[in-house]
Amino acid sequence: MTKDEKGSSDEALVQTRQRRLRAAHLQAIKDSPPSPEQTARFEREGWSHERHLSHIRERARSAAMIHAAE
Repeated sequence: MTKDEKGSSDEALVQTRQRRLRAAHLQAIKDSPPSPEQTARFEREGWSHERHLSHIRERARSAAMIHAAE
């Protein structure tokens, strides 16, 4: 791996982490923060931004259905 490739890879990881932290902040605002276990899993398994968003959306849909049923 060249120095430029490593720099690009590091930059992509930083951007991914910033997006994940922003998403966690938005979830906290909506009273649906990720659990520490979820955050650890996202980071450990290297979830893509798209997969993370999909997971958040599915949680929001599930919460909405439960809330609507009440």
